[in-house]
Amino acid sequence: MKNWKRMLLSLTISVGLLASAVPAMAAPQQTSVKVNDETVEYTVGAPVNDKGTTLVPLRSTLDAMDVKLTTATDDTITAVVNGKTITLKSKLTRINGVTYAPIRIVGDAAGYEVDWDAKTRTVLLVSKGGATETVQTGGRGFMWEVESNGNTVYLVGSMHIADDSFYPLRKEFEEAFAEADYLGVEIDISKAADEAQQKLVLDLGSYQDGTTLKDHISSETYAQLGEILKKNGMESNALDTFKPWVVESTLASLKSMKAGYEASAGVDLYFIQKAIERKLPVIELESYESQLGMFNNFSKELQEKTLKVTLDNFDVLDDSVDQMAEMWKTGNDEQLLELTNSFSDDEEYNKAMLIDRNIGMADKIDGYLKNGKGEEYFIVVGAAHYLGDHGIVKLLEDKGYKVERK
Repeated sequence: MKNWKRMLLSLTISVGLLASAVPAMAAPQQTSVKVNDETVEYTVGAPVNDKGTTLVPLRSTLDAMDVKLTTATDDTITAVVNGKTITLKSKLTRINGVTYAPIRIVGDAAGYEVDWDAKTRTVLLVSKGGATETVQTGGRGFMWEVESNGNTVYLVGSMHIADDSFYPLRKEFEEAFAEADYLGVEIDISKAADEAQQKLVLDLGSYQDGTTLKDHISSETYAQLGEILKKNGMESNALDTFKPWVVESTLASLKSMKAGYEASAGVDLYFIQKAIERKLPVIELESYESQLGMFNNFSKELQEKTLKVTLDNFDVLDDSVDQMAEMWKTGNDEQLLELTNSFSDDEEYNKAMLIDRNIGMADKIDGYLKNGKGEEYFIVVGAAHYLGDHGIVKLLEDKGYKVERK
C-alpha cells in the first residue's frame, strides 16, 4: 500500500510541531512506572501522558530511584545521585500542586535505561550495569560523513517519532556526537510547547473567517472523519475549528502515540536533549514559520487529499509506523529510497515537502563545510531528505563533496 508512506512523512515531520498545540482528544490512559522491576506506588499524583511525553511526579520518582532531590525550579532540577550532585535542564509542570518532569530525561540523567512497554503502558527504569539490565541492540539507522576544508559534517537521518527499541544507538552515533561543536536540526522541537509556537500553530491552523472545516472539504470526507472521531470516543465535530492539514496530522499523531511511538523518543529530540546537557549550540536549518507555512500553503485540493489518505488508512496506521521503524532500525537504504521516491506521485507535495526544503538544507550544510574553522557539525534531519535524485546526499555530491555512508 503506497499511500501510507506519504502520510507518514507528514506525520514524522509535523508531530513535534502540532502535538503541543492541538486539543488533547484521546481518552486518557493509565501509565505506570517500574524501577528495577518494582512498581512505583504514587501516593501524591500519578504519571500522565502529555501529548506523547510521559510526565511523572518528580520527588516520588526520584525517591524510588534512590536519588535525593535538592531543588526544582521552572526549568532546572538539582539532585544527588550516588553522592554526586547533578544539574538537569528540563521544563517542569505543576499539576494540582505537584511538580512533574519528563521521565525519560530524569531517568537518563540519574543513570537508568528508560524503556517503554506499549502493551502494558509501563515505563521501565533499569539501573545501567545492574543485574536486571536488559540488553538492547538499538538500530543501525542512517548516517553519512562529509569532510572539507578541515571541517566535518555528519548527516544523520532521523525518525521524528520513535520508541525505546531505537536505543541505545550504535556507538558511531555517540562517538560522532561527542566530538561535535554544533548540533544542527530542522527545528528545535524542544521549544514546541512555547506559548509563541502554540499561538503560531493555532493562528495558521485554525479558521479565522467564521468558517469551519465542513465548509472546506467534501461532505463525504467530513462524514468519514466524523465516523472515525465517534468510534474513538469523540464528538464528530471535535476538529471543526481546524484546517485539514492540522486535522490530518493530529489524527496520525494520536494514533502513533497509542501504538507506543512518541515525539519525546524521537532521534532528533534525543540529541537535542543531550546538546542541552552539554551546553552544545543547537542550530536550526529551518524554522517553525517555514514548516508550518509549507503545510498551510498546500492547495485546498492537496490538503483534503492528504486528510483522505489518513482517514482511509486509519485502521492500519499502527502497522505502517512499525514498518517505518523497522526500516530505520535496520538502516535499509533501499527501503528509504523507495519511501522517498513514493512522494513523486504528487508534484505539489513532493516539491514542497522534499525538493525545495532539501535545496535549502544542502545550501546551509555547504556553508558549514566551507567556513574553514575546523569545526564538526552533527546534523539530524528526517531520513527521507537524504536519498534520491533530489536528496541532500546527491545535492552535496553535485557540489563536489564526497559523501560516505557510515
